[in-house]
This record gives sequence, C-alpha cells and structure tokens, in this order.
Amino acid sequence: MKKITNSKTNSMRKTNKLPMKGKVAKAFRIYCTVVLAVTLIASMSITAFAADDPLTVINNLSDFIFGLIRAIGLILLGFGVVQIGLSLKSHDPSQRANGFLTLAGGVIITFAKEILTLITG
Repeated sequence: MKKITNSKTNSMRKTNKLPMKGKVAKAFRIYCTVVLAVTLIASMSITAFAADDPLTVINNLSDFIFGLIRAIGLILLGFGVVQIGLSLKSHDPSQRANGFLTLAGGVIITFAKEILTLITG
C-alpha cells in the first residue's frame, strides 16, 4: 500500500490495487503467454536471403548508406531554406549567412554520390 500526501489538505490517503478475480487473472495470464509465444515464433522464423555474389552485397550496402546520407542532406537543405526565410524576415545578416552555408552544405551532402562518381570517373 502506498500513502499519498496532499499538499493542500495535508491529509493521508491510501491507494489500493484494483481487485482481479481468479478467472480474469487466469485469462490474462493465458493471453500474455499466447502473445509472447506468437511473437517469439514470428521473430525466429524470419528467413534471411543472402546474395550469391559478394560484390552485390557491397553495392547494396553502399546504396543504403548513400540513401541515408541523401536523407540527411535533404533535411539540411530544408533547414537552410527555413533559416534563410527567417533571416529575411528578421533582417539578420549573420543568420542569413548561416542559412546560405547550411543550404550549400545540404546540396553538397545530398548529391555526394554523384559528386564522388564524377570525381572518380
């Protein structure tokens, strides 16, 4: 039992757990067991398909990583546009400079894969 003090009236109140009848408790235990068993069976029966060529695996991983980098670049691009818009509204030149730098960084990060393929040929 937990005692709770109320700061307004300085009185003590007791909190009691809600009663659970025997059939309800048994049904709840069975429900929890079934949910746990289904979750375990479903999570352990997932088949992982591997590619035959190791180079394909590396290319897929590279595409995934560059996709994440592109998403980060797009977020920076959007943040730079918002920062430029707010600086134009408040006439703050330092915020405007930061906005343009963020915008340029977002463009470079977004197109990093294309830039690297242009450099390497």
